[in-house]
Amino acid sequence: MNLYFLLCVVWLAFTSVVAMADDWPRFRGPAGSGVANDSETLPNAWSPTTNLAWKTLLPGPGASSPIIVDGKVLVTCYSGYGLDPKNAGEVENLVRHLVCVDLATGDMLWQKKVKASLPEDPYDKSGVSSHGYASHTPCSDGVNVYCFFGKGGLYAFDLNGNELWHAGAGKESDPPRWGSSSSPVVYNDTVIVTASAECQSIIGFDKVTGQKLWQQEAKGLDGMWGTPALVKVDESRTDLVMLVAKELWGLNPASGTLRWYADATKSSQAYTSVIASEAQVVAFSGDGSVALDLSGSGDLSQPATTWTGKVNATYASPVRHQSKLYVVSRGILSVVDANSGDRLQQIRLKGARVTGNARFGSLDYASPVVIGDRLFYLNAAGQMYVFQIGDSVKQLAVNEITTENELFWGSPAVSDGRMVLRSLKHIYCVADKGETMIVAEVAPRKPDALQSEPPLQAAPEGSLRRGSGAGGRRVEFNKPGNDKRPERPQRPASAER
Repeated sequence: MNLYFLLCVVWLAFTSVVAMADDWPRFRGPAGSGVANDSETLPNAWSPTTNLAWKTLLPGPGASSPIIVDGKVLVTCYSGYGLDPKNAGEVENLVRHLVCVDLATGDMLWQKKVKASLPEDPYDKSGVSSHGYASHTPCSDGVNVYCFFGKGGLYAFDLNGNELWHAGAGKESDPPRWGSSSSPVVYNDTVIVTASAECQSIIGFDKVTGQKLWQQEAKGLDGMWGTPALVKVDESRTDLVMLVAKELWGLNPASGTLRWYADATKSSQAYTSVIASEAQVVAFSGDGSVALDLSGSGDLSQPATTWTGKVNATYASPVRHQSKLYVVSRGILSVVDANSGDRLQQIRLKGARVTGNARFGSLDYASPVVIGDRLFYLNAAGQMYVFQIGDSVKQLAVNEITTENELFWGSPAVSDGRMVLRSLKHIYCVADKGETMIVAEVAPRKPDALQSEPPLQAAPEGSLRRGSGAGGRRVEFNKPGNDKRPERPQRPASAER
């Protein structure tokens, strides 16, 4: 009897691990890499009538990406305010939503509403209208889900939709009042939030109670909208790595203290997440790229830089496959050698429709994903480019999942042979249904028929800096637990050695 019981426990543990392995529990999936560990059965081609498993109407728009946990799709939206650029309405009516949909059927399982905590940044032509009020992708530890709503704070729910706790993360605004978009991540028992606009801080919360465990202020967070990556440097050390304006930082995720920093690129805006491979990280910005060896501490600018490159990125984070990096920016797919930073190949995305204005181009926020030896890239117009990758790149398909004029700002989520896409109106699920794609099944849409929002404009150099530091470049941390805003040194006070 005891042996039987033990075997049952082992079997349950094994099946739980398998189920977790298929999840897409945070922005860009497992480890934030943008690489799916399964789902190679996903088809190359789909349309509104072919290989579309289901389509579900959302209660409002959002730029966040869906996640998939335990057969459930979770995504955030907003309603009540900021839905019409010409008539924003009253900010007091703003509501955030966490929506849970069944991955297999598309049925709405539950949704939770969170009333806005005022004051909020206004919805105007040059600010939050470029992405809205639900831009942070949720994350999950497989048991609960954690949602960051900016000035609304951090919320924890179980997978049945019961609210467990919520905690504030500040109510400040960045100088241009663009809001924030960096998504939370879970490290052991800590939920880590980058509250760049809300309090110029990185904060660790206890995932069970919501209690603040640590807070590190850093005015260098101005101009940072990417999501940090948890990088396993060795068996005893994991770093929280983020690209900020002009620099890369590595923090201890258990305490928030700074372990190292390094010059990155000259860009004052940092939209992308880093790519990690063993103890190396690679970062792309609007002003080039850099690769860094993380074996040291302190200032790693010179000794740890393995290469610098000229390939740029805008909003989409890159993805790695074998020894190559794939970067999509301004309608061009670049293939980069991960060992040297050299551009190996450049492919223009033919037929891509522009959704922004002529000056700034499309707001193509979604990041590509890799499934097996295929790369999938979704632009804001809802066009999904599919490429065979490896020794060379070959375009396999350009798919559209709707004939409606919808914007797609979230990155895809992939699990169990299914890909989930979110637009400002719907959430879609693609799966292999054994259906053959009919050529020209989707009627072409004119670019000017698409909904257009004012773009997220790059601010002039220096406009994103608070205080009088050295160009806003150097990290300026307070000691853990100090929530006040005293004068701060130009270098970290508690860099680990």
